[in-house]
Amino acid sequence: MKYVSTRGDRTPRRFSEILLEGLAPDGGLYVPVEYPTVDASTLRRWRGLSYAELAVEVITLFVDDVPPEDLRRLVTSTYTEEVFGTREIVPLDRLEPGLFLEHLSNGPTLAFKDIALQLLGALFEYELGRRGRTLNILGATSGDTGSAAEYAMRGKRGITVFMLSPHGRMSPFQQAQMYSLADPNIHNLAVEGVFDDCQDIVKAVSNDLEFKALRNIGTVNSINAARLVAQVVYYVAGYLRATDDAPDDGREVSFAVPSGNFGNICAGHVARMMGLPIRRLVLATNENDVLDEFFRTGTYRVRTGAETHETSSPSMDISKASNLERFVFDLTGRDSDRTRALFTAGAGGQGSFTLAPEEFARIAEYGFVSGRSTHADRMTTIRDTADRCGTLVDTHTADGLLVARANLEPGVPMIVLETALPAKFSAAIVEATGREPERPAALRGIEDLPTRFTVLPVDVQAVKEYIASHV
Repeated sequence: MKYVSTRGDRTPRRFSEILLEGLAPDGGLYVPVEYPTVDASTLRRWRGLSYAELAVEVITLFVDDVPPEDLRRLVTSTYTEEVFGTREIVPLDRLEPGLFLEHLSNGPTLAFKDIALQLLGALFEYELGRRGRTLNILGATSGDTGSAAEYAMRGKRGITVFMLSPHGRMSPFQQAQMYSLADPNIHNLAVEGVFDDCQDIVKAVSNDLEFKALRNIGTVNSINAARLVAQVVYYVAGYLRATDDAPDDGREVSFAVPSGNFGNICAGHVARMMGLPIRRLVLATNENDVLDEFFRTGTYRVRTGAETHETSSPSMDISKASNLERFVFDLTGRDSDRTRALFTAGAGGQGSFTLAPEEFARIAEYGFVSGRSTHADRMTTIRDTADRCGTLVDTHTADGLLVARANLEPGVPMIVLETALPAKFSAAIVEATGREPERPAALRGIEDLPTRFTVLPVDVQAVKEYIASHV
């Protein structure tokens, strides 16, 4: 399995190279030269496997330069009941006829990001040990990636983390999870801007190839293709569990995914390209609806920081979806020149563009539909789901449920991917239901712990100087 850039660098690279590299040298994102394929007989063989065993099978399709026994050990030691609190790792519950909720938030930081990042931490440590190298991870977070990455990397040999977050724009719980960590290899940088500013800084530093090489910079954001590979697994797991009653008929399912940066649902696109019988990929946004607008109209219009709304589903307060480039690369027939031109178009090369009519027409062929949710919608959905289904969901998952219900089709199971546990957004839950959500005992009172973070302006050079003085 080899990987190339979406923007034209055709140098084939193996998994262990892209694992540590993040962005390609030309500023593009890595994608497989071709997607591995699964068929009905493969899916039948995978039925009944534990999540860890299934993860080994799926990830092996993308990784051929790690000895099989080492890869099996890394994967099976990651996906354990001890780490994720449940033997199923990602349990699937039926909320109502035809509608399922796949629980992805049982990891250490109560968010779906743990599933990929716990494995990424193990892979990083293993590969750095093989090469005798160190790595300085630079990441950006709108809320959940930061804590999931830091919990996965804390104490790891040869790894230092520099995590950028928008100052004052995360929930108190999210801030406490990150800023209360005292591990010396963790550095939290609160940027005086929005998430997109943080993400732009990460890309700018990564595109400075001299600085990147000198300071051994890598990434854990979803621009890192290794995260995408790990996320494909829970699409396969959800499909197998939702179709247990008809295992041999090739029955289709749909997935509804709350999405701001297009990372989570991009893994669903990969799974569908591999041959997993996915009918629809239903994308849900909040009021920051850059992706909903794109899938409805074919226009990708990047917003400014001033245009980015601060909402009650803050992890999706994003107006520039980095991972969309991987999908557009496929949409254009893997035309790297066209992809590069689109994502460097617009004022200041910000990447605002409109698809050609024939390109827009192809979106339906890839199974995508979309919708948006508002604060009022979220409150109603949380309250209704608790009352009718006995299940409390967080604000992002509520966005997914709202749009999922609008796109139900008879005979096609709809699986909503859970984003986080309600405890991470308690103020919104109290508003919707009148009661505080439960939280794990180990995380009670986390907001009262001492915090450690550094406030920086929206300035690439300031971030570079901070990194240089702390490595």
